[in-house]
Amino acid sequence: MSEATALGVDIGGSGIKAAPVDIDNGVLLTKRQRIPTPQHSTPAAVAQVVAQLARHFDWHGSVGCTFPAVIKRGVAYTAANVDRSWIGTDVDAVLTEATGCPVTVMNDADAAGLAEVRWGVGRGQPGVVIMATLGTGIGSALFVDEMLVPNTELGHLVIRGKDAESRASANAREEKHQSWKEWATYLDEYLLYLTALFSPDLFILGGGVSEKADRFVPLLTVNVPVVPASMGNDAGIVGAALGARQA
Repeated sequence: MSEATALGVDIGGSGIKAAPVDIDNGVLLTKRQRIPTPQHSTPAAVAQVVAQLARHFDWHGSVGCTFPAVIKRGVAYTAANVDRSWIGTDVDAVLTEATGCPVTVMNDADAAGLAEVRWGVGRGQPGVVIMATLGTGIGSALFVDEMLVPNTELGHLVIRGKDAESRASANAREEKHQSWKEWATYLDEYLLYLTALFSPDLFILGGGVSEKADRFVPLLTVNVPVVPASMGNDAGIVGAALGARQA
């Protein structure tokens, strides 16, 4: 395979998606494939699915994978929405063995942020950029002059005695049956807290809720530009592929 291509794999709590990626332009080369995440998402079960996706594309080159965990030198230190047996596992090694391809794994929010900063709404933005993915929880990616500071996990900052994601995630809004106006007050408080800590120049909001940004972004009072992510469901796949090249 060309050095300008890699297979991007996005491992999530409900589905595992993959597609070959043109790394020079940040676009998928084919329609992505999706397989449900195994109900018991152990290393062996997830590795089998990733190997199946690699075989589907007849892939023999570099592979980049997202993973919902803190990842350091290929090893998982946490496990969000996957089996806790992943903690302490060398994810790079497990998936490399399963696929027969060199695999590089990175945190899922970091991968999505990498794509947005390279090809999306964060492109060319100097200073501090924070991407927050608003879904079941809150993932985060922090950039300084387009350089990633990995594994920030800013969704777990404690606000009023609770994890921020339990108050400001998209899931929290749905569980509490909040209006956009009600939920925006919690999101605003979270962004104001991040502003006090990091003095960012731009917030990028990802996750499915970002498609309805016009319903809540105008309600925010934080004095930092807030924009919805632009790469949608492709961000994780594309960012993972880019991470493989950078590694």
